[in-house]
Amino acid sequence: MNKTSLLQEPPEFSLVLGGPLYQLFRRSHLSGSALELLHRRVLFISLFAWLPLLLLSLISEHALGGVIKISFLHDIEAHARFLVALPMLIAAELIVHLRIRPAVSKFMERNIIVPEEMPKFRAAIDSVTRLRNSIGLEAVMLVSVYTLGHWFWRSQVAIGEATWYATPQETHLHLTLAGYWYAFVSVPLFQFILLR
Repeated sequence: MNKTSLLQEPPEFSLVLGGPLYQLFRRSHLSGSALELLHRRVLFISLFAWLPLLLLSLISEHALGGVIKISFLHDIEAHARFLVALPMLIAAELIVHLRIRPAVSKFMERNIIVPEEMPKFRAAIDSVTRLRNSIGLEAVMLVSVYTLGHWFWRSQVAIGEATWYATPQETHLHLTLAGYWYAFVSVPLFQFILLR
C-alpha cells in the first residue's frame, strides 16, 4: 500500500477507546475492546456508588428517617444521581463512540479535508488520541474531583440540615458512615465520569 492510499483512508478514531479507565474496564471484564458489556458496566458502577450508601444507612438507622431531616430512602437527589444520571453518563460513552467514528470518516468522504491538509488532520487526531490515552490527564481529573469537586460539594451542594450522610456542626459537617462513602467514593466517582 502506497503513501497516497494511506492518506486517503479514514483514521480509526474514538474519544473513549483508550486511557487508564478504559484499560481498567477491560482488565476487570466490564468492557470489551469496542465497549461491549454496557449493561455489566452500568450495573456494577451504579451499584458500587449506590448500594453501600443503602447498607451503611441501614446500619446507622438513617435509611428511613428518625431524628434526621432527610433519610436515605427519601433523598431523591442521591437516587437520581446514582441510579439515573450515572448510568446515562456511562451509556453516553458508547453513543459517543458509535457516532464520532463515522463522523470523522465523513470529513474525508465528503472532501471536507482536502488531500493537502490530510497530514494536519491526522496530526490533530493523533494529538487528541494522545490526550485520551494520557495517564496524567486522568490523574489531574482524579485530583480535581477530590479537591475542587469535594470543596464544591461541601460548600454548594451539601445540605445544612441533619441528613443520612452528615450532621452540620458549626463550621463543618460531621459525616456518618454512609456519608464517608458518599463524600469520598460515590460523589467523586460521579464527578470523574462526568468530567471524562
